[in-house]
Amino acid sequence: MTTYVLVPGFWLGAWAWRDVTAALRGMGHEVHPLTLTGLADRAHLASPELDLDTHIRDITGLVEAEDLNDVVLVGHSGSAAAVTGAAARAAGRVSRVVYVESGPVPDGMAQIDLTGREFVDKRVVDGWRYPMPSWDELQESGSSVEGLGEPERALMASRATGQPLGTITQPLALGDDAAAFAALPKTLVSCSFPLTQVKELIATGHPAFAPLAGPEWELRELPTGHWPMLSRPGDLAALLAEMA
Repeated sequence: MTTYVLVPGFWLGAWAWRDVTAALRGMGHEVHPLTLTGLADRAHLASPELDLDTHIRDITGLVEAEDLNDVVLVGHSGSAAAVTGAAARAAGRVSRVVYVESGPVPDGMAQIDLTGREFVDKRVVDGWRYPMPSWDELQESGSSVEGLGEPERALMASRATGQPLGTITQPLALGDDAAAFAALPKTLVSCSFPLTQVKELIATGHPAFAPLAGPEWELRELPTGHWPMLSRPGDLAALLAEMA
């Protein structure tokens, strides 16, 4: 049995992992899907004061409160900075970090720097909420919607929550935990980018991909769009189970 903590990306909550959670539990694993503060069923806690540290504490708090060890910590898309920070702080309890359609945010950089400040800034509401863009806007930004049928799109549209801006604009600060994070085994699950393309970008030293060249990295592929927990949940669960 393996223990998984599943962290959703922008606008989503634990609900997005429902089918993946069910599949992994059906295999006998312990699974903890997490809703970050200010989103989904915790939307009532949203405020302009929320920041990245809040989301990092959400993850480490769960791990500590449930006394979890040897955790496979799985982060999707925009949760990368929070997952990286939490993995660094709780490195002694984490056995592997899995980035699904994502990657580690470099120390000192904010999640918004990878998402695109100009893209986000023009869509902010009330000065601190970043609502889910339209499907056309998402595709234009590079977020593939392949595999999402009408039911999946309707589910996302009805349950998406505006992302508290501070959670993606605060820079990640690993400090003394940087070495512990660097030593952790890590896996990239690439869905909308072919793995051959990812490997080419690593080989050419692209800034966003060069860190994946380290011996601690495993590269995996699950061809679909940017939300595999909705478009191919069974296959994503099976892939995660291989890391047990």
